Amino acid sequence: MMKYLSGKHALWLVISVALIWFVNLEYRVLVKPDEGRYAEIPREMVVSGDWTTPRLNELKYFEKPPLQYWATATAYTLFGEHQWTSRLWTALTGFAGILLVWFAGLRLFGREAAGYAALLLGSSLLYVLMGHINTLDMGVTFFLTLGIVGLLLGQTQIEPDKQRNWMLLAWAGLALAVLSKGLMGLVLPGAALFIYMVAQGDFRVLKRMHWLPGLAVFLLITAPWFYLVMKANPEFFERFFIYEHYTRFTTKDLGRYQPWYYFIPILLAGALPWTVLMFDTLLRTWRGSQLPRQMFNAQRFLLIWAVFIYVFFSVSGSKLPSYLLPMFPALALLMGKRIAEMRERTLAWMLVPVIPVALVWLGFAFNLEKLADTPLQHQLYPHYISWLVSGAAVLLFGVLLALWLLKRLQKLPGVLVLALSSLIAAQIGLSGYNTVARERSAKHVAEAIRAYVKPEVPFYSVMTYEQTLAFYLKHTFILVQYQDEMGFGIKQEPQRWVPTVEEFAKVWAGQKQALAIVPVYAYAQLQQQGLEMKTIFQDQQHIVVSKP
Repeated sequence: MMKYLSGKHALWLVISVALIWFVNLEYRVLVKPDEGRYAEIPREMVVSGDWTTPRLNELKYFEKPPLQYWATATAYTLFGEHQWTSRLWTALTGFAGILLVWFAGLRLFGREAAGYAALLLGSSLLYVLMGHINTLDMGVTFFLTLGIVGLLLGQTQIEPDKQRNWMLLAWAGLALAVLSKGLMGLVLPGAALFIYMVAQGDFRVLKRMHWLPGLAVFLLITAPWFYLVMKANPEFFERFFIYEHYTRFTTKDLGRYQPWYYFIPILLAGALPWTVLMFDTLLRTWRGSQLPRQMFNAQRFLLIWAVFIYVFFSVSGSKLPSYLLPMFPALALLMGKRIAEMRERTLAWMLVPVIPVALVWLGFAFNLEKLADTPLQHQLYPHYISWLVSGAAVLLFGVLLALWLLKRLQKLPGVLVLALSSLIAAQIGLSGYNTVARERSAKHVAEAIRAYVKPEVPFYSVMTYEQTLAFYLKHTFILVQYQDEMGFGIKQEPQRWVPTVEEFAKVWAGQKQALAIVPVYAYAQLQQQGLEMKTIFQDQQHIVVSKP
């Protein structure tokens, strides 16, 4: 019975997965809000040369630290400003996370469990999707995982030198997590470790943390940017440390409030096709991960970490699907160990529910047009159907073939077939979204008006801010009667915006050349102000005008 792939076959598998993983980064247009925002901020860094103070639409933007901005700005500098370079950091850290889980599994649970863990992580629906959408969550997930892996390997080491080196890696990983998305990179692992120590009754972990060299490494990585940004921007401390970390977690201030059960369907769908296996693993890990108290229990810590992440964000006042992402590497490690110990027929029964899921996916695809609410959706949705049907068919074929292999006691081939089928199905569905992305992307607007856009011609964005348009035009806007997430930056530099449409009418009258974009529903307000305008572009959502 084959337990693991040979070195040559494993290398070809890694290459194949890498091709599937990276192939569509340029294919899809950027969509709002996150992909436009996190493509534009590093673009403005490159243009301005200021890599200390993040800016969005030339306004100070202190929601997140700069590590991903720096990485993307570097990609722009080396390879140019493209859709694929804007997504490159997310894709790289996502793929590196799969390799990291394999390495951790190899050290903690053995070669067979490591291979399964990597396959499971690289085919879990939420992980695959977030590895190809330009947000900050995959980057912070990778570095949190790096920190946790360093902690686990350090705490399980007997030799002092090896223990110190792994713990320094853990501190470095957490520091880079802080530079990726803020203090959660330190607070979440610290809280999970405290819960672990209480649950295990083992506080000797604290003696093995290597505090002085560890904190030195942590501060060496994090302190320079925080010092420089606070020196250049005295208002940074209150906005970043108080508002972004305390206010957004404890209040509904950002409009992202969801009920406590919000993450239940996200976890169920995000773990596909391994959802049943996930719950079986969680229960068995809690019951069966007993070790002598003098030994660090890596399984118990991974379990506590995964559950803690879920509970922490469930009680938060701000919720997004991607917030669960840091759970998945830990779950994959535990599930990889579980599969390695599991009989083929037991695993087969856990995969049977994927069949009705694939059938539901097919039914959803064939009825997609019925979900359209707007004329634009009615126009676009039919083009997405064939992609969704293809993805569902690949998943259904994969699970049926996997079950056939498992019935013949071929566990690794069965898992491999389903993992690759799930990855390909997710990539097909994600790539197909390009057929309906026009509703959430302004690339077509940029292509239509590019000839009118000049560096010296002011471009006003009236009562809206289209997140992707600035990146595609390589041009920022003067906001009119609109603040949203840029309200803080406007407060710091109020001269960079126009508060009302009435004031904008006066500014417009004084311009020799100017452009403006306005939502279709608000165009009548500009007409009421008597503005001299010439329409140069119009679709179902926006109108772009020039000064005649």
